Amino acid sequence: MPIRVLLVDDDAEIRELLSDYLLGYGIETTAVADGAALRQAFMPGRFELVILDLMLPGEDGIALCRMLRAQYSVPIIMLTARGEAADRVLGLEIGADDYVVKPFDPRELVARIRSLQRRVAGSNDAAGDTLDADEIRFNDWRLNRVTRQLTDPAGMLIPLSNAEFRLLWVFIERPRRLLTRDQLLDAARGRAAEAFDRSIDLLVSRLRQKLNDDPKAPRLLKTVRGEGYMFDARVSK
Repeated sequence: MPIRVLLVDDDAEIRELLSDYLLGYGIETTAVADGAALRQAFMPGRFELVILDLMLPGEDGIALCRMLRAQYSVPIIMLTARGEAADRVLGLEIGADDYVVKPFDPRELVARIRSLQRRVAGSNDAAGDTLDADEIRFNDWRLNRVTRQLTDPAGMLIPLSNAEFRLLWVFIERPRRLLTRDQLLDAARGRAAEAFDRSIDLLVSRLRQKLNDDPKAPRLLKTVRGEGYMFDARVSK
């Protein structure tokens, strides 16, 4: 099956040349010029990967990368003429999976696309196996999704309310991803008929207490100011 890629670059020549070149390697490319066109073209499941230019008219690549990563798990390669270390670090910190600096050899881009696809496929297989297990581990904690029992690193059982368990499970399903308050509320409500009668912020605070996570310097449930929360843990079975 061909790899379906969404390319976002305001340079028409680059869009045309890359689309033709990638097609020769079995990579079907939909090329658009800006963020507005990206929003129109992108749908979950339509593309396996997004190649995103950093310097775009209107919304720049940083804002678009942040938007995509907050809502979707699609892999992202930043493609840009800005090759300074600070720019690369910023791109990776906001959720880009790889970074290619212009000018570049298109063969390198093909190799990075394929490498990223292999990584994602392996990660998805492992994640699927992990979340199917009865007991999930994150850092030194254990959560049994059948009995809904949370066990701390010392082996003590930590009681969870239904709402706390649902919220923790939402985080476990989406580790190291920025989740807005609305996303958390919708996802957690979707797992049971009972709607939350408290705010997400309060639930996160309660969950932090159960996880012994210092709200002033959290290690697991990190606050992204003005955006939402991120569960910073390695999930395994």
